[in-house]
Amino acid sequence: MKILVDSDACPVKEIIIEIAKKYDIETIFICSLNHYSNYCEIHNIETIYVDNVFQSADLAIINRAIDGDIVITDDFGLAAMALSKGAYALSFNGRIYDDKQIDDLLNIRHHKLRLLRSGGRNKGPKKRSKKDDDLFFASLERLIKANMKY
Repeated sequence: MKILVDSDACPVKEIIIEIAKKYDIETIFICSLNHYSNYCEIHNIETIYVDNVFQSADLAIINRAIDGDIVITDDFGLAAMALSKGAYALSFNGRIYDDKQIDDLLNIRHHKLRLLRSGGRNKGPKKRSKKDDDLFFASLERLIKANMKY
């Protein structure tokens, strides 16, 4: 098992690093060159930088994901691809995506994109809270514990 992080806009890097070190799990942060930072390197976490081309980070993540890995993303499309490969998918707010809900989430995303293209507006995400961080921490730890091979 390894953790693959869609890290371009990831607000939970510190939590991921803390848990990855606690359980000694290989963790890879993948982001575009536009989001270069040495933060992960300072913590000895592998970081892969990809071109600034649309979907480059998603493709790099999904090409590395295998059955049993954990993909951390807020992108429903990437989460759906991870699930199709047998990986687990977790949102930045601690939602564990599953096959039952992913179709509905993709449908909602499709309708929001149609609204934007027609000149409409969508609300942005609500402000992140400590509760979101706590839920993410608990969900990631639960996924790891449930899938550790002893």
